[in-house]
Amino acid sequence: MLGGRFSFSGTSLTVHRVGYGAMQLAGPGVWGPPKDSDGAVTVLREAVAAGVNHIDTSDYYGPHVTNQIIKRALHPYPDGLVIVTKLGVRRPPDQSWQPAISPQELTAGVHDNLRNLGLDALDIVNYRVMGSIYDPKEGSIAEQVTVLAELRRKGLIRHIGLSNVTAAQVAEAQTITDVVCVQNNYNLAHRHDDSLIDELGRQGIAYVPFLPLGGFSSLQSPTLSSVAARVGATPMQVALAWLLHRAPNVLLIPGTSSLKHLRENLQAATLHLSPETIAELDAIADSRKSQENHARSK
Repeated sequence: MLGGRFSFSGTSLTVHRVGYGAMQLAGPGVWGPPKDSDGAVTVLREAVAAGVNHIDTSDYYGPHVTNQIIKRALHPYPDGLVIVTKLGVRRPPDQSWQPAISPQELTAGVHDNLRNLGLDALDIVNYRVMGSIYDPKEGSIAEQVTVLAELRRKGLIRHIGLSNVTAAQVAEAQTITDVVCVQNNYNLAHRHDDSLIDELGRQGIAYVPFLPLGGFSSLQSPTLSSVAARVGATPMQVALAWLLHRAPNVLLIPGTSSLKHLRENLQAATLHLSPETIAELDAIADSRKSQENHARSK
């Protein structure tokens, strides 16, 4: 069901591998309320009714909007529902995305999430590092992770994860506290984290890819379209199914405000991809690397 189950190492939390990302429940540009708040509530309730028990969110989506919709739709929360949120960003009135990484900002962010979700403690909090999602910036995150570890000791956070980070930053964070998940940009065409996924898998740590379709044209390749037509699915479903096949520690959080797309996303877990088909899809990344190398050589 929904790609099988995954238990976060060192915790009592177990989720289905296909979850739900709430970012698209906010208005355009992840700002303000959606046009159809009742529709957003319906999508969330259907997701949970279908077995989704892993919801990814943040209080800076909106800001505050998605968490308030989640609370309206699902509170009091069903047993076993794991809500994962993020810190490290703020949304000023100009609708930009700015770092919020001081101890005071991180602490305030935890309290905002608690209030708007209606919780006494947050299941998992990811520290989101600002910077390029295609090439995360190195640099120490010890100060921020230490703040989250202290909030965990106070009982406001149960577990800690990381987002948009390098392997070195994961290792640094692990010298301070346990890390239960890593959330980075990864998909058929953007596979810079292959070795990190495998290392996290050996440690029982979840890897949660965002941008499963990448947002760039190279992923919308003839190969992907051909495979989708052959297996009777959409390109998005094939991309999600490939991620589930990639490694057992990969968890999915596709987001949508559409019931139709929600159902399609959940159905991706039922797709079987043969080894030959997976090899065919793997070649998409090789093709993209060749294109990048060719562009650099000009």
